[in-house]
Amino acid sequence: MKCFLQCLTISALVFLSNPSFSQETLPKPRKQPVTDTYFGTKVVDDYRWLEDLNNQEVKDWYKAQGAYTDQLLARIPGRDSLIATLVQYDKLQPARYGIVKRKAGRYFFRKTMPGENVGKLYYKDGETGPEVLVFDPLTYTADKKYAISDFLPSDDGKKVIISMASGGGEISTLRIYDIASKSFLPDRISPVREEMAWTPDGKGIIYTRLNSDNPFDTNFQMHTVSRYHELGTAQEKDKALLSSAGQPELNISKTEIPGVYFTNDGQYLIGNLTTVDLRMHIVIAPATDLLKPKISWRNLVVREDSVAQIEVIHGQLLLYSIKGTSNGRILMTSIKNPDIKNAKVVVPEGKKIYSIASCKDYLLITKDDVVRSYLETFEVATEKINVVQSPVVGINGFFSYDPVTNDCYVLSISWLQPPSGINYNAAKKTFTKSPFDVPANYPGLQDLVVEEIEIPGHDGVQVPLSIMYRKGFKKDGQSVCFMTGYGAYGFSAVPHFDTKYLALLNKDVVLAVTHPRGGSEKGLEWYKAGFKTTKPNTWKDFISSGEYLIKNGYTSASHLIGEGTSAGGILIGRAITERPDLFAAAISNVGVSNVLRFELTPNADNIAEFGTFTNPVEAKVLIEMDALGHVKAGTKYPAVIAVGGMNDPRVIVWQPGKFVAALQNSSSSGKPVVMQVNYDNGHYTEDKTVTFRNFANMYTFALWQAGHPDFQLK
Repeated sequence: MKCFLQCLTISALVFLSNPSFSQETLPKPRKQPVTDTYFGTKVVDDYRWLEDLNNQEVKDWYKAQGAYTDQLLARIPGRDSLIATLVQYDKLQPARYGIVKRKAGRYFFRKTMPGENVGKLYYKDGETGPEVLVFDPLTYTADKKYAISDFLPSDDGKKVIISMASGGGEISTLRIYDIASKSFLPDRISPVREEMAWTPDGKGIIYTRLNSDNPFDTNFQMHTVSRYHELGTAQEKDKALLSSAGQPELNISKTEIPGVYFTNDGQYLIGNLTTVDLRMHIVIAPATDLLKPKISWRNLVVREDSVAQIEVIHGQLLLYSIKGTSNGRILMTSIKNPDIKNAKVVVPEGKKIYSIASCKDYLLITKDDVVRSYLETFEVATEKINVVQSPVVGINGFFSYDPVTNDCYVLSISWLQPPSGINYNAAKKTFTKSPFDVPANYPGLQDLVVEEIEIPGHDGVQVPLSIMYRKGFKKDGQSVCFMTGYGAYGFSAVPHFDTKYLALLNKDVVLAVTHPRGGSEKGLEWYKAGFKTTKPNTWKDFISSGEYLIKNGYTSASHLIGEGTSAGGILIGRAITERPDLFAAAISNVGVSNVLRFELTPNADNIAEFGTFTNPVEAKVLIEMDALGHVKAGTKYPAVIAVGGMNDPRVIVWQPGKFVAALQNSSSSGKPVVMQVNYDNGHYTEDKTVTFRNFANMYTFALWQAGHPDFQLK
C-alpha cells in the first residue's frame, strides 16, 4: 500500500502540472471476480472486495481515492471562489429558522445565524418574548462536532428532548434538557433513530432503539424496538413497547421500524411501522396499556388499505387514501370503531394531495400540480372544506405550531423566491405576520427566467421539465447546463429555492430540474410508472430531458452535466451507462450504484421500492437498474465524480466506490473518474462548512469538464 500511495502522489503531481488528463495517472483498481447466479442469470462482480470496510487494504483504497480527488480539486480555478460565493449568500440571510414547535405557549426552534455552521436550539415565551438559548451543539463536547437532528418539547413546555448526532451521521443520542434548571437531566439514551415522543404526563419518553452505533453494521436497524423510558431510570430498564419479536401476531417484518406516539387527546397509542412503502402499516392500543405487562396492539391500517398519512381529530380518523385514485382523497371514520373499507369520503379526488397535517379542529391539506400549490382546510365538526388563499406567492406548505390550537404556519417558496412564512389561524381564517419570517435579498434573482414545460419522453409520454437561466440567454448550444433528477419513492421535485442553484445560475449556467417517472408529480400513476418493473422510465425520462435541451439549443453534449443524489444514483448511473455520449460530466452524489446488492446494506428496507434478488421477476429488474453491472470495458464514458460518506448509513460508501472502480478500469475516453470521500459527513450534514465544500467540489469538477471558462486549468 505504501508504494501505491507514493505512486498516486507522483502521478497526481504529473497530472496537475498537465491540463490534459489520462486516467492512467490514477492506479487501476484490482479486479477480484465473484460470480452470482440469479435465477439462471450469471452476474460477475469484480469489486466485491471493496465492500469489506474493516479490511485495511480497502480502507487504504478509499483514503487514497479521496486524497487524489482532494489534490485535484484544490488546483482547479474557481473552486475557492465558488465556496466563497456560497458563504456570501449564506450571510445574506439574517437568521434561518427551522421547524417551530409550540407547547403551553412556549416556542421552541432551531436558529442558524450567518457564519454559524450548525443551528442552535432556542425558546421564547410567546411570539414577542426574548430568545433564550437552550443548546449549542458545538460546545457540547470538545472531541466531536455535533448537530441537532431533531427536538421535541414536553406538553407543558418545561423540558425538551434533544436528538443529536456527530459527523453528519444519523445514529443519534437523546438528552433531556430541563428549562427551569438550565441543565441536562442525567438520562442519556443511545443509539436511536429520530422517532421520539413524550408521555402526556411528561414523566417519560418513547423512542426507537437501534441495534448498533456502527453505520457499517448491516443489522443496525433490523428488528428494531420501540421502548418507553421513565425519566431518572437506567436505559437498560426501558420497557419494550412494539417490535417484531414482541408482537409476532402483527407480522412485523425485520425492516419495518416502529415509532410509537400518543394521539393528541392522549387516548390512544399509535404505532407507525415505517418502511419506504408509501402505504402505511399502523397499529393502535389504548393509552392506558403503556405500563401494562402486555399492550393490546391491533392493526388499524394495513398496507393493503393504501393509506399514505393519518391524522386524528376529535375522535375521528382522517385518512389520506391512495387506493383506487391517482391524486388521493381524504376518508374519515371513527377512531374508536374504525371501518377503513367503508370510511366516508370527505375530500374527493381533485388536485394531487401533497401532504396533510392537523390542528385542533381542522385537517390541513396541501395540494399541487407540479408548479403551484393549493391549500385547503377541512373542518371535522361541520365537514366543510375551505379554500385558503395565501397572500404570499409561491409554493405553499401547511404546518401546525401545536395541534391543540388552530394556529398554523404557511411556508411559501419557489425556484426564484427564498422561503417566506406567515401565520394562519384556521378558525378565524386570518393571516398575520410571523416573527419567524426573516426576508433575505440575493443577487441576480430579478435577472432570472423560469420555463415550466413538458417534453416528449422515449415512449411519447409528456414529461415535465423546469428550466432556469439568466435573461439574455442565447439558445446556441454553447452554454453549460446542470441537469438534475431523482425519480424515486414518489417524491416530487417541487419548486424550491436553493442558494447552490443560484450560484450556478449567476455564473450563466443553465439549470434544468427534471421530473422523471418514479416521482409523483402527476400523481400515483406517475410514481408507479417508474417503480420496479417500470423503473427504466426513470433514467429514460432523464435522457429524454437531456436530448430535448441539446436539440433546442439550451446546451450541447460537450457542455451537459448530469446529477443524481441518493436513489438518484440509479438515474445518473444508468443514464451514463446507456447514453455515455450525451454527457460531458456526471455527478453521483452518495448515489445507489449497485442496487442489486442494496438489500445487503444497513439500509435494507428499500426492498419495497426497488425489489429483492430473491424474487425471479424483481431480480431481473434489479439487474437492469444496476449501474455497476452495465459498465462495459472500452466505452467512452463522460467525466465522473462520485461522492461517498464514511458516516452514511443510507447509501453505504461502497455503493459509489465500486462504481468508480469499474469506471476507472473501463472508460476509454481519457476523461477523469474520481471519488470524493467524506470522513466528516454522512448522507448529508447540517454543517455548512462541510456542505459548502462538498457541493463546491462536485460542481467545480463538473464545470471544469463541461468547459465553463471560470474553471479551466491553465
